[in-house]
Amino acid sequence: MPLINVIPGDKIPTAPMNVRVPVWRVPGWLLALWWTVRGTFRLTVLAVRYWWLTGPAALVTWIWADFGWEILLAVLATITAAGGAWWRWHRASWNRFAWWPLLGRWRRLTVYRRGWAPAMATCGLATAFGGDKYVPQLLHVRTFSFGDEVTVRMLPGQHPDDWGKAAPRLAYTFRVREGRARTHRRPDRIVLVFLRRDPLAETIPPIPTPESLDLAALPLGVQENGDAYALRLAGSHVLVGGATNAGKGSVIWALISALAAGIQQQLVELWVFDPKGGMELAGGLPLFTRFVYDTADAMAVALEDAVTRMRTRANRLRGVTRQHTPTPGDSLIVIVIDELAALTSYISDRKIRDRIRESLSLLLSQGRAVGVHVIAALQDPRKEVLPFRDLFPTRIALRLTEAEQVDLILGDGARNRGALADEIPETSPGVAFVALDGVREPVRVRFAYHSDRDIQDLCHRYGYAQVVEGEIVGEGA
Repeated sequence: MPLINVIPGDKIPTAPMNVRVPVWRVPGWLLALWWTVRGTFRLTVLAVRYWWLTGPAALVTWIWADFGWEILLAVLATITAAGGAWWRWHRASWNRFAWWPLLGRWRRLTVYRRGWAPAMATCGLATAFGGDKYVPQLLHVRTFSFGDEVTVRMLPGQHPDDWGKAAPRLAYTFRVREGRARTHRRPDRIVLVFLRRDPLAETIPPIPTPESLDLAALPLGVQENGDAYALRLAGSHVLVGGATNAGKGSVIWALISALAAGIQQQLVELWVFDPKGGMELAGGLPLFTRFVYDTADAMAVALEDAVTRMRTRANRLRGVTRQHTPTPGDSLIVIVIDELAALTSYISDRKIRDRIRESLSLLLSQGRAVGVHVIAALQDPRKEVLPFRDLFPTRIALRLTEAEQVDLILGDGARNRGALADEIPETSPGVAFVALDGVREPVRVRFAYHSDRDIQDLCHRYGYAQVVEGEIVGEGA
């Protein structure tokens, strides 16, 4: 009884071993008929599978045979002229409906299909069952301007994390610069994203400030696929982690720029904490309602004031609404902390450090519903430095120095799912992986860069605050 193929996928052919003496004598004409039928069937399947090659070839052969080479040349010239005009006058649709699909089929045939079985075996993604070897099935390839998306049907027993671990090795196997795995809408499939060049290599200029405040979509940068990246601040706190010169300032200033219209309309109050003596964020003084940079005690007092505002607002909204809506008289409070570790671990006075930790814990656990949000940046993501990491639903990992730090910032298993933040080059400040609460795969983003001149223009257009000793207190627009 023949072995039934119970594992979906492509079976690697193996030569059978003849261990039995033939019992039936098969006539030669019957063997010839069998091989003819079998060969015809396989040729038909190949012709249908690769219709984008066999179709044009059959059309060219028919025109040449029935009408001659003159008509064939005229038809080819007409098609070439039409394609050239399409490419010249509407390149976006040409790429979407003609060039990228054709190139994707060609790369599937010449790049991926040719070495697919050896790649699966050497990367540990093939399996054996009942004496037969199986590899995951390559379904289709979609090419875009920076790389390819390869859709694969996984074998039973495989998990997307298995492909996330193997994706970098597959990238080297297929000679592309980077590879990551992304889940498919169908649970038995996986999408491999292979990049031939980095779409985020260029610096992103400042994004125009929105005229109206939309906390569900604050434009901060550009995603890897070319789409704009918008941060959802409503109902969230944000943790930003990165090494020195990784681009934490790009994230903070892009966020401030996105909130600038709300600041001018008195819908947003920025409470900014800069433990580095005000050197990093002092350029935005006119935009800040409170700017604390002098002493640890002043920072503890300001955070306790925020807790008081939060509790007062919660008492007023209890039983009225479950979500605060900012108004000019009851604005959103956004607390920005440039170096969180300086407040939670590096302060020598234990009493002040405990006061700061207690206030931050209360703000992170109770502040979202009443319109108090915390944006914190740090370099050292160790648990003893940041004990309340889990209270940040949105997390951003810029360039990190160690692979273990990726999971500390983005959550367990994030690096296996493609967030290679420790491999971001030093020449790409502002490039980061963003993990959203409830979303499995981190998103690769580059945040907009604001120069000193851009910050000055932003303050000139939207600022309103006044300077006092060690602190900035806003007077209103």
